[in-house]
Amino acid sequence: MAGTEEDTVAAADDALYVLTAVLLTPAKFPSVLGDDYPEACAALGLPPLADGYGLVLGQDGDGARWTVVIDDVSLVAVAVASWDCGMEYDLSPDERTVVAALPGWPLAVAVAAPDVPAPHDPGPEVADRPPLAPPDTAVWGPAQRRLGADEIALQWAQWREQVDDADFPVPDGDAEGSGGAEGSGGAEGSGGAEESGYSGPGDGAGQEGGAVTEDADSPDAATRAADAAATAGAPRHDGVRRVLAEARAYVGTPPPLGRVRSSFAPGDARTLRADGPGWSLVARTDDIAFVLLDEEPGEVLPVGRGPELPGLLDALDKMAVRPL
Repeated sequence: MAGTEEDTVAAADDALYVLTAVLLTPAKFPSVLGDDYPEACAALGLPPLADGYGLVLGQDGDGARWTVVIDDVSLVAVAVASWDCGMEYDLSPDERTVVAALPGWPLAVAVAAPDVPAPHDPGPEVADRPPLAPPDTAVWGPAQRRLGADEIALQWAQWREQVDDADFPVPDGDAEGSGGAEGSGGAEGSGGAEESGYSGPGDGAGQEGGAVTEDADSPDAATRAADAAATAGAPRHDGVRRVLAEARAYVGTPPPLGRVRSSFAPGDARTLRADGPGWSLVARTDDIAFVLLDEEPGEVLPVGRGPELPGLLDALDKMAVRPL
């Protein structure tokens, strides 16, 4: 929900009519901007500060788009929470908290300030850098893939009910396993394209398709659990196997901050989000996972829980960044 027209903050020598605001922190950032927090910061030309930022998006008196970056993260967090609850909140940051005033908007904003010209980028005479613009999501690519993962995390119940657990292969002791049931997928709002459930448990050796064997010298139990998840009963889809192997590697070698995030879910579960080069994974720690790939436009690949996926999800959750 956007702020009100009374919400203003000084920017570019003019009052800014606040339209909306978002957090840019290691645990919560606009994933459309990057696979991790440092990448999202780099898209805005900002250093990845540990405490993060608040991004205030609005228009000046001439209607120009501006993004005001502030270091008062808690103020933006309270404003966003209030708006999400349908409450009014006067987001008026102190000028001393302003880190930068950037021309343009890094995200698409569907509303505009009343009684000012239509939103447009400020001219070069008032902007010292090219204006920010939302990533192109008209075609399938990293930005749209991450937005798709956002939607699954937000609407988990709707996506989950489209997956029948009976379609996942039943473990039968065969290390090679069997394939999953296949169906049709779609770019937005459609069900899973391929049921990539786990095959039967094996001994972790001789797996085809790049499955990784367990490291007997793994330094801790979490890494061993993740190793097992990557080897015992790997899914048949090559892309999914690659994603699980790379996710498992995160446990032993932590990735850039924000690549793995954990957030609230009903009950004792957590919603787990992991991203990497060309892939996104969304899971509930007590349920299955969904994988999206750059090379599979519009497809959503469910991964059956099986006997070992819980270990991988638990290990990732333990090292994930969590909101404060």
